[in-house]
Amino acid sequence: QVQLVESGGGLVQAGGSLRLSCAASGHTFSNYNYNMAYFRQPPGKVREFVAALNRYGVTAYADPVKGRFTLSRDNAKNTLYLQMTSLKPEDTAVYYCALATGRVRIGTTSTEYDTWGQGTQVTVSS
Repeated sequence: QVQLVESGGGLVQAGGSLRLSCAASGHTFSNYNYNMAYFRQPPGKVREFVAALNRYGVTAYADPVKGRFTLSRDNAKNTLYLQMTSLKPEDTAVYYCALATGRVRIGTTSTEYDTWGQGTQVTVSS
């Protein structure tokens, strides 16, 4: 059974940077078609798409984070990373890592993902 364990959240001032990590156990990046993504849920709002990549390295980013956030992965560690720079107070949210097995086309809705991490809080102060 696949498990996703997230880390790297915290409190940062506006303009700062954070890197989130999502370690996948029970899933090997190189063996299957998949999407891995980050979603976030700001306080009092619905969960929203942030970024995703597939097995072939194709990526997609939500408009509010384009140019500021970057996804990468370490296949040897089965770990996904989200590098966040130029953070803004509106980036404050719980960030969730998600996995969709068997997908090639990038999915941007939460219903397309079948495994979720526990979430990590990111707070950006002004």
